[in-house]
Amino acid sequence: MQLAQLNVGRLLAPTDDPKVRDFMDNLDRVNGLGKRMPGFVWMMEESGEPGRGNTDAKIDGDPLYVANLTVWGSVEALEAFVWGTIHKQFYARRKEWFEVMGQQHFVMWWIEDGLYPSLNEALERLQHLNAHGASDHAFGWDQVKTARMHETHGCT
Repeated sequence: MQLAQLNVGRLLAPTDDPKVRDFMDNLDRVNGLGKRMPGFVWMMEESGEPGRGNTDAKIDGDPLYVANLTVWGSVEALEAFVWGTIHKQFYARRKEWFEVMGQQHFVMWWIEDGLYPSLNEALERLQHLNAHGASDHAFGWDQVKTARMHETHGCT
């Protein structure tokens, strides 16, 4: 089994606004690092345009939503990328670029090797987590016993 994850956020401004320039200017850098990490399997990529990442993947037609959907070989591989690389520095700056979400905006689930989830499937998993709490169907860092870096680096 492999680990799928979805992280969504709503930008404070359109992607061409100077308020989110640092975020946009570093998308390729951070995504590229993730793709080179041991254990990385797949990433949803929409436009394929340099510096755009997945910012063209609209959620509910809202151009300010950004979705990051990836597949990893293990929880440890994802954890090493999220909390053990420069990604952590951009995560720490998220309030500069993203609205504070009123509910869970990150979800993980196990998928069979070789499968890649759609954005709709991932959003359903996130919705399930928010409606029913953590389960085998959808869970967060707290439900993964081997993951501990989020305890000191994660959302408060």
